[in-house]
Amino acid sequence: MSRNNQARDILTRSGIMPVVTVARRAIKQATPQLLVGVGTVCDAGHVRAAEAAGADFLVSPGTTSALADALLASALPCIPGAATPSEIMALLEHGFECVKLFPASALGGITRIKALAGPFPNLRLCPTGGIGEHDAADYLAQPNVLCVGGSWMVASEWIKAGDFAAVTASAAKARALIDQVRG
Repeated sequence: MSRNNQARDILTRSGIMPVVTVARRAIKQATPQLLVGVGTVCDAGHVRAAEAAGADFLVSPGTTSALADALLASALPCIPGAATPSEIMALLEHGFECVKLFPASALGGITRIKALAGPFPNLRLCPTGGIGEHDAADYLAQPNVLCVGGSWMVASEWIKAGDFAAVTASAAKARALIDQVRG
């Protein structure tokens, strides 16, 4: 996925894959150029369900051996999750080049990301967890950060109220932040 692509990750929770399928379809109809991924993929069943839902990419919060095998077997781009250097090393051994760092803020945030650049100079990171509008630019400014994730862009109260104008405005603000940092 290039930096010029616009991508969104639909966060899933147990038992809501049918809702994800409907949501993904509606998003793609409204904005066909948008890449729509499925996140919180935790096992091979989630991988298959996300593929069936038409996901453009997959993201996991952590990665077991079985999940790594399922992600590698998928034709979709995948960002497996890790929290420790040992987990990162295992994913690199599997051939992954980009890793979701979760929960980034609780793991030390930007300090951790800078530290990981030393032993893993070619690793690209997607930090999520505890990142907000106030510090997303700092994360995006790190050379080893491909993208960031954050729920601040889609507040649950906006969804409950059906305030999709607020979601759209927040997404535009996030896009402007990316453009400002990355040019």
